[in-house]
Amino acid sequence: MTALMLLDVVGLTEDLPERRLVRGQVGTTLQLLAPGVFDVEFSNDEGRAYATLALSEEQLMRLHHRQAKVE
Repeated sequence: MTALMLLDVVGLTEDLPERRLVRGQVGTTLQLLAPGVFDVEFSNDEGRAYATLALSEEQLMRLHHRQAKVE
């Protein structure tokens, strides 16, 4: 697995009920806070942020919009 980078589109891999977020919600990595820890913003369809929080790479998966290259 390739490490996440800034501005990657990611999906949440677990529920975070205390933040009213559920598995599968889509966010964007904004800032690297520490090795393997990103500030992630979750926005609605109009682009308005409804949550921003620090998450570890283990709580996220990179989402892809194009077919993967197979080597």
